[in-house]
Amino acid sequence: LSWISKIQVNHPAVLRRAEQIQACRPLKKEWQAAWLLKAVTFIDLTTLSGDDTSSNIQRLCYKAKYPIRGDLLKALNMHDKGITTAAVCVYPARVCDAIKALKAAGCNIPVASVATGFPAGQTHLKTRLEEIRLAVEDGATEIDVVINRSLVLTGQWEGSDFIKTSTGKETVNATFPVAIVMLRAIRDFFWKTGNKIGFKPAGGIRSAKDSLAWLSLVKEELGDEWLTPELFRIGASTLLSDIERQIYHHVTGSYAAYHDLPMS
Repeated sequence: LSWISKIQVNHPAVLRRAEQIQACRPLKKEWQAAWLLKAVTFIDLTTLSGDDTSSNIQRLCYKAKYPIRGDLLKALNMHDKGITTAAVCVYPARVCDAIKALKAAGCNIPVASVATGFPAGQTHLKTRLEEIRLAVEDGATEIDVVINRSLVLTGQWEGSDFIKTSTGKETVNATFPVAIVMLRAIRDFFWKTGNKIGFKPAGGIRSAKDSLAWLSLVKEELGDEWLTPELFRIGASTLLSDIERQIYHHVTGSYAAYHDLPMS
């Protein structure tokens, strides 16, 4: 991997490309609705709050199984397509609650968990590994690992199945310029090794319009092969609400009040 140390980034070109993506004409009508439903299937529906309880985890899991109101899906003739979010993402201590809630709902959506000293990652290696072990033991099948950034900054790279823009807890999180660099690194790595690495933007993605821009970026930079939950996820907690609101508008012609589309 010595080629990694020789990589250079053309910053002005990256910024121009980011502006290009954000300036794309938005999709309309049934095309927009179709892509928004596709975006739902890439969401890691997330709650990472200090006051998470078994009750709000249960509500989150129910919403993950039924992300769009049934009557809206029926109006689109999509009620029998099994549309769910890609996963539920919680703290390690809440994995058991998520597994229990999904099992009660008769759902096999994966449970992802942040681990390894999230969000700073500044804990001892032994502690980090134990946190992963406990999360997996409780039923998590995906782990969002906070990398040891000091190793990265000194050129000691770590491998992964996915790379994620951010923890979502930073001042600046998922941005298009950073994503472009990451996506092209994924592409270069695939060309050199044949290994496909997944991509997950997280943090600050709140609007349906934003989700469409992210799908467009991945499609244009990596192709349709990456537009699958196995290789692309969107880490978000409030995005789903806006997508459902846009679907509601498409079906009814009016915008929903907040009580029309509850979290569960």
